[in-house]
Amino acid sequence: MNKPLILCFFVFLSVLNFAQTYEIQYMSSSNGKIQPNQNPTIVWVNESENYILSSKTKEQKNEYPFEISKIEKPSNTIVSYGFLKLGDIISTSDSQSIAKQNFEFTDKTKKILGYTCKHAVTKINSNNIEVWYTNDLKLKGGPSSLGQNLGLVLEIERNGNSATTATSLKKIKKSGIENIINKPITTTDLLSYRDLLWKSRFTTLKVFENEIINFSDQSKSDENIKRFANGTIILKKIKFPQLTEGENVFVELKQQSNGDAYDRTGTVFFIPQDKSQSFFDGLEKGVKTLPVYENGNGKQYFGINSTENYQPTVELMRFFTAFGINKFNNLELKDKTWQTLSPFRQDITELKPSLSEKEILVGTFIGNYDKGGHKVSLDITIHKSDQIVYKNNRVIPLFNTTNIMEMAGQDYATMFNNDKGLFVEFDLEKDLKNVQLRYITTGHGGWENGDEFIPKTNAIYIDGKITFSFTPWRSDCGSYRLYNPASGNFPDGLSSSDLSRSNWCPGTITNPNYIQVGDLKAGKHTIQVKIPQGEPEGTSFSAWNISAALLGSE
Repeated sequence: MNKPLILCFFVFLSVLNFAQTYEIQYMSSSNGKIQPNQNPTIVWVNESENYILSSKTKEQKNEYPFEISKIEKPSNTIVSYGFLKLGDIISTSDSQSIAKQNFEFTDKTKKILGYTCKHAVTKINSNNIEVWYTNDLKLKGGPSSLGQNLGLVLEIERNGNSATTATSLKKIKKSGIENIINKPITTTDLLSYRDLLWKSRFTTLKVFENEIINFSDQSKSDENIKRFANGTIILKKIKFPQLTEGENVFVELKQQSNGDAYDRTGTVFFIPQDKSQSFFDGLEKGVKTLPVYENGNGKQYFGINSTENYQPTVELMRFFTAFGINKFNNLELKDKTWQTLSPFRQDITELKPSLSEKEILVGTFIGNYDKGGHKVSLDITIHKSDQIVYKNNRVIPLFNTTNIMEMAGQDYATMFNNDKGLFVEFDLEKDLKNVQLRYITTGHGGWENGDEFIPKTNAIYIDGKITFSFTPWRSDCGSYRLYNPASGNFPDGLSSSDLSRSNWCPGTITNPNYIQVGDLKAGKHTIQVKIPQGEPEGTSFSAWNISAALLGSE
């Protein structure tokens, strides 16, 4: 490179470095009122670039993740910088979006901060957007990508009731952006950028990843995952961080058939270990080592109810596998495109007191007798929120009749065939206020004459008084036909997966019922559940999988 070219290069850099930069602050308003406690948007703009950030970012007081946008001039290329939780910076660019914007122009004008602004209108996702921009400063920029090719945007109004408006504009010598974007940057494509930034907004606890739940004597535990009941139960110890009031917790499970074509009962659960005996003891030593429940019907039910020295499993999510999803998608039907994955996601924020700052055994069970079985992935995600929904600080497990150890000898929940049903005593060490009963129920078995297909009332008594009575039922099962390729088709034009059931459908979650109990005093209490369970017919019988925990505040 010769000296004249070198000189010209440095002159060009100097022009860029000393180009006049403006700092503009924007505030958001709704129906003409400034929104309180907001972090204003800051724009640094000159002839060559336009940075968009929050005032909090400018002061370098951000909570990760956060984002800064830069619009390069005159190409109108949007460069996005994502600042992730661990301090990493990722970036992507988009040279098309601004060029694709279309506006209609009107003759309206108005003054903003003393500058004459012109008016342009566009529509985005059925929203009417009005852009007010000025050409007085011979600059192009604004608080978003909208209108970057028009002039300096000083106000953007949406649907006539919300607006982002410039409230101050001043010249500055230096933006200080180099103090914020001050680390190596990883460049990626747009979709990957959005995904990484999105996932950085919450904490993910990875529990299982493409694990097989099947029935095989070859299923063995390893250093990470324990397997029980011939592989139908998988278990892993998970360390939970401290969970605050302003956080939501979700459980998410993805399931596919790996050989089993049938709809099966599934559950995600954790094992309380606060007492001298736990469900884990039964997994290791046999179900009959757990406390036994008898109600006079001649059967013994192990490990299902709370006792002085034992707490049953706490159900995070009850789900039901679809008929052969993915594995049996080769069963073609006209005009039907089968889904390839059953996604189950549920809010479990109310169970936070049992999870916070603990190492907990989290497990998944799918009842099946197939060597291929099912493939599952399980995540627990934690999300910061300003909205406090659940204020309870106690979770007290009461019972879980789902025979999680079915393939290791745990009997079906048939205790509702007499008037006693399920009767559990529990002891409160302290008064409990604003008590709710988190109750999950599904009826099973008996074929067409069984409780799976016949509505049955669940009646719940606390301290001998009826507290709640309802008939659990799902009539929307036909909505999930495309998740059930191996579902049998009947001569009447229905499929098995279409049929209404006792509070479940193949390929769905069963939501808990939250039953208001009121305040409970310290001391001994009882809970009883009665269901008019159907009589056996030959080898067919009915059963009810119910689980419950008390939620409240001391």
